[in-house]
Amino acid sequence: MKFPRLPHFGLLLFAVILAGCSKQPSPPAGAAATPAKIKLGYLVKQPEEPWFQYEWKGADAAAAKYGFELIKIAVPDGEKTLAAIDSLAANGAQGFVICTPDVRLGPAIVAKARAAGLKVVTVDDRFLGADGNFLTEVPYLGMSATKIGRMSGRVLADEMQHRGWAAADTAACIVTFEELATCRERTDGIIAVLKESGFPADHIFKTPQRTTDIPGSLDAANALLVQKSGIKHWLVAGMNDSGTLGAVRATEGQGYTAANVIGVGINGTDCVDELRKPAPTGFYGSIYASAPQEGFRTTEMLYFWVKDGTPPPPDTRSDGQLITRENFEKVLKAEGIL
Repeated sequence: MKFPRLPHFGLLLFAVILAGCSKQPSPPAGAAATPAKIKLGYLVKQPEEPWFQYEWKGADAAAAKYGFELIKIAVPDGEKTLAAIDSLAANGAQGFVICTPDVRLGPAIVAKARAAGLKVVTVDDRFLGADGNFLTEVPYLGMSATKIGRMSGRVLADEMQHRGWAAADTAACIVTFEELATCRERTDGIIAVLKESGFPADHIFKTPQRTTDIPGSLDAANALLVQKSGIKHWLVAGMNDSGTLGAVRATEGQGYTAANVIGVGINGTDCVDELRKPAPTGFYGSIYASAPQEGFRTTEMLYFWVKDGTPPPPDTRSDGQLITRENFEKVLKAEGIL
């Protein structure tokens, strides 16, 4: 490019103008650069389940309070889980909370997260290492599974006594999912309390479900009920609301009425429609654990870990309370669920 010939003063002025155009304006003295907004992920295995929707709701509340960006991703299988971690890293996230679709994915998730510089907090289900033990180096927040299971068993025993049922006429259908430690701890807690209350051990029947939903529980309970005749009353429980609801539906299919069934769930978020039914069913109540609080607390812990470098406690447990037709609306409205 050729510039026009200018007198000496013109050349000097032109050079000054060029220099001014190429120089960026300096920030005011003492001004600090604006820090990048913190981005965190929240990955859940079953986004269609109310429990996880309410966890996301709690995480949204934490994001609104602290001003970080929340990226919510469904991870129903291992492939989508690992792809989600890549996506978070590409979007500038600094960490994520996850309820994994398979606890055995723990080592792969941790390795991929570390390679991407992402911090990880687990919720609901803990990672298992290759040796079958929990990966205790990954912070975890979840229910006190055994304690909540014991609460469920206590409600069953107390309500049975309240109704005046004889142990000789009563049996317990406990729908199990032994593959997941958290689920096993819950149902083991239920069974332990029933035995401690004096309920005969040979009237407690475990029946495994293949899938962790109502159809899976219904099939498991049906397989048991058709083998057991002459039982007048049934105590019904499982690892969550869906486990108990499926078993209650099975008792109905076998001709049992609400007066002869006591079903107690766990979670309290998947049984709202059941408790709202005009007439009582065999589903008596649920041990409610706060999904919104778990979502809020896990993302809050992760936020301060990223912001301040302070890691969360290695193991944090939440408690529960009984909800029935009488009090569920009051409790769930206070939680922002209803």
